[in-house]
Amino acid sequence: MRQPSGEHIGSPLHIHNQINNYTNQRLNKSTLLTKIGFNVLAWSAVVSEDLNPIADRLKKIGYDGVECFVGAAEDPAAYRSFGKHAADLGLGMTAVTVVSPETNPVSESAAVREKALERIKWCIDRAHDLGATILCGPFHSAHAHFSRQPAQDEEYGRAAALLHDAGVYAAQANIILAPEALNRFECYLCNTAEQLYRLVNMAGHPNVRAMFDTHHANVEEKSYSQALDTLKSVLAHVHISENDRGTPGGSHLPWDEIFAKLADIGYDGWLTIEAFSRNDPDFANSIGVWREYNDPWDIAEDGFKFIEKMVAKHFLIVDN
Repeated sequence: MRQPSGEHIGSPLHIHNQINNYTNQRLNKSTLLTKIGFNVLAWSAVVSEDLNPIADRLKKIGYDGVECFVGAAEDPAAYRSFGKHAADLGLGMTAVTVVSPETNPVSESAAVREKALERIKWCIDRAHDLGATILCGPFHSAHAHFSRQPAQDEEYGRAAALLHDAGVYAAQANIILAPEALNRFECYLCNTAEQLYRLVNMAGHPNVRAMFDTHHANVEEKSYSQALDTLKSVLAHVHISENDRGTPGGSHLPWDEIFAKLADIGYDGWLTIEAFSRNDPDFANSIGVWREYNDPWDIAEDGFKFIEKMVAKHFLIVDN
């Protein structure tokens, strides 16, 4: 079909028209390949009714779903309550969690590994209370806990066996587990896509897949395209996260390469913004967030527009 004068693929007019087309298609969710989410850790790690007005506003911005941290709140009722509120708004739900040295899946201690499995099962239960379809995060090993040596084959074996058992449990709730590779300063078991792919394959369960986080990849990967190619057969979730954890877009990250490769591999899952602030000091201190990057609502507003633009530009939509 001949394009209007001044419009060619990649031109400002073409991108503008693609964004308008994408906005119109958002009225019919069944036409969308990807969904846009926002992780409410930008405000709080605690699931409670305090998140209700945040979900309300995220819905008005246009988000398809929210992501919650599982673990800071212990009361199952809080998860059920917020999950219902989000569902009533028409928002989808995903969840993220971590494990501690006391519940470390790669521990030499069988007793500690047993506690790890029980803790992950508890997190799966809370994710189910939320109505989440995915539980992601670096729960293959204890966060920010190091052995002072490279990851050993035995540790991959322990983590894989535990993830397999957790996958069996998650399947009963129709939840996908999506372990995550973290940068070297927060983890030693899985820093790269190649290591994560190895672990997921070793786990050998269809409910154990992989998450890709653009922030951690900025530290560890030589090539975003190569990393995504490595994970393409097991990729279940994507965190859109800036190099500084602020508003996505406008940095040195190769965003065009990232979104083009997601389109190329046929990714059809969540694009969830994970950005941090010091709104929850306990959580901020635990992950080394010592300053404000952007106001969370600026991140939500501008980040949504950025993802819409990139999704339209790189054809992560169904062209009716």
